[in-house]
Amino acid sequence: MKPVETKSLFQSVRELIEDSRTQVVRNVNTIMIYTNFSIGKMIVEEEQNGSIRASYAETIVKDLSKSLSKEYGKGYSQRNLDYFKQFYLVYRDRIAQTLSAQFGDKTQQHAQRTLLTVFADQFKVSWSHYVQLMKIQDLDERRYYENEAIESNWSYREFQRQYQSSLYERLRLSSNKKSLKEASAEGRIDENTINALKSPVVLEFLDLKEDSRYSENDLETAIINKLEHFMMELGKGFLFEGRQRRITLDGDHFWIDLVFYNRLLKCFVIIDLKIGRLTHQDIGQMQMYVNYYDRKIKQDDERPTLGIILCKEDNKTVVEFTLPLNNAQIFSKEYQLYLPSKAELKKQIE
Repeated sequence: MKPVETKSLFQSVRELIEDSRTQVVRNVNTIMIYTNFSIGKMIVEEEQNGSIRASYAETIVKDLSKSLSKEYGKGYSQRNLDYFKQFYLVYRDRIAQTLSAQFGDKTQQHAQRTLLTVFADQFKVSWSHYVQLMKIQDLDERRYYENEAIESNWSYREFQRQYQSSLYERLRLSSNKKSLKEASAEGRIDENTINALKSPVVLEFLDLKEDSRYSENDLETAIINKLEHFMMELGKGFLFEGRQRRITLDGDHFWIDLVFYNRLLKCFVIIDLKIGRLTHQDIGQMQMYVNYYDRKIKQDDERPTLGIILCKEDNKTVVEFTLPLNNAQIFSKEYQLYLPSKAELKKQIE
């Protein structure tokens, strides 16, 4: 067999193995979620239909946990069984409505053959994700995080970070509330220009301390070292194009801090980093960068370039009076080196 043919065969086999492994993981996750849901259902029904003695109802979970742990080991603690109960109570309507919509009066008859398929379709993230999701009281917020975790393929660790950095509240601060509510139901972020970005941008993963002295070069270097995290923090669809991109005008050289391309917006996104308060000179410089890219770099089928000034302290008044009223290309965004609390953000929203 020729080397080229061997390489082609290897690639085909490799793709098959990787796909099979993915399917196995998905199936294991579906079975786990189905099992936990069903155990929760059994416990709830036993509590509702069991002995009238209050002491019996109070000890059902405790006694069951002891028996299951003795038989199967870890995984069936009283706390976990409480999670199973909660999972059933939170999501039982979703399963009932899905079965009813698909099978009508035949739901019971076909339930056993279709439940795993229904669970695979309705629960697409891991059990760990759902344990965290159940702790979110607001239905719209919970739905938003679930859909976003599915669409963006968040690992549990990334999901935790997005939740702890108050992504939902930050988007509410920078987006139309009605459109965000609609987006939460569909698992998407409004992709109209700047609405693809969060405000404020939280850069806690850079490990730059608030009380330390750092330069714009330090900030840029830290971002490059944690580029994947930074791009996820910016929003969806960002592709890295380069740093310190030079443009030359009449012999004068200018250096653009960071250049990205957004495949959803179909445009270049230029980012300039400022560690102080935003000035009108910063805006003028960004306007020059944007004009250059629009006239020299972008293709005819691409949308106008976006310019973002990422600054430590924004100045909305300067932005308002420096840029034209119909500005849709240049924006300023504050960054923070610490995670704002949900209470602080909710206070700003209210």
